[in-house]
Amino acid sequence: MINVTQPFLPPKEDYDLLLHGLWKRRWLTNMGPLASELEMKLKSHLEINHILFVTNGTIALQLAIKALALEGEIITTPFTYVATTSSMVWEGCNPVYVDIDPKSLNIDPNKIEAAITDKTTAIIATHVYGNPCDVIAIDKIAKKHNLNVIYDAAHAFGVKVNGKSVFEYGDISTCSTHATKLFHTCEGGFVVTKDKSLLKRMAYMRNFGHDGPEAFQGLGINGKNSEFHAAMGLANLEYIEAIHEKRKILIERYNENLKHVNIISPSWHKKANNNYAYHPVLFQNEEVLLRVIQELKKNEIFGRRYFYPSLAKVLPYTENETFNVTEDIASRVFCLPLYYDLTIEEVDLICRLILRELNN
Repeated sequence: MINVTQPFLPPKEDYDLLLHGLWKRRWLTNMGPLASELEMKLKSHLEINHILFVTNGTIALQLAIKALALEGEIITTPFTYVATTSSMVWEGCNPVYVDIDPKSLNIDPNKIEAAITDKTTAIIATHVYGNPCDVIAIDKIAKKHNLNVIYDAAHAFGVKVNGKSVFEYGDISTCSTHATKLFHTCEGGFVVTKDKSLLKRMAYMRNFGHDGPEAFQGLGINGKNSEFHAAMGLANLEYIEAIHEKRKILIERYNENLKHVNIISPSWHKKANNNYAYHPVLFQNEEVLLRVIQELKKNEIFGRRYFYPSLAKVLPYTENETFNVTEDIASRVFCLPLYYDLTIEEVDLICRLILRELNN
């Protein structure tokens, strides 16, 4: 069976070596030395100033919203994972969707200003598939209207845009290090900000608001992560360049095999590197896509309709709306299997099955 993704696992001895000290320290959670070491190594690898390792990518979003004291309306995209929207609602805010750009599949900055009202406090934009949003245009809009910006960068590990980490844009960027991501800690995530005061506020929030054992700095939550998760991150980080390179080779093979059929990929940001987090392709229409899905399933190959359906159509806690570009893209986009242990031969098999169905 071939799934859309599969977690990378380092050599077991690498992980065991990192865990060895735990049996002496008995410091298993509450941001122990391995979690602190992971934060330092991620800062260096990503070339960022401030980072907090947290429980997961959803908690990261919730901390970001809470730290900025957001309320009222937040402009966002319906073409993203549900956690982007649910985090806003969970924190008492009202998501206001705008449509996406048909080429990048990110939020369309040309449609943001029309959605701004006197209740708007922020923009939360997703770097879809790791492809950076138009961060310059969004920054100009945010400054013009005095809005905060949070980037859901769950897919964007290792991406640079305009010469610096994509995490350095906006007031806060969040990332997921879930097992399905190209860099993972089994479960986890992190927040990044350039603002030291925001970092300090989120650090207190991550630990129930504690300021030492007997004092508090405000409302908090349990957003910490464990030494076991940090150890997996430290072990995996040693192989991150090999992970990027292998995924690049696989995507190039897909592209070569499928270059003569009517399949296109999203347009990548011209001033950003590709981290090869996903391999989304757009079929001619939904009917064709569904035929391909069935053909792949017959051979126990499972891609994913990521993101389908549009969040503006499916969530019971937001208004049902239609966005033409999002509806069109969501109906015919498909992520092909992509992970470190996927072989060239398996990619060739997937492509043969797609070609056979398209040529029928």
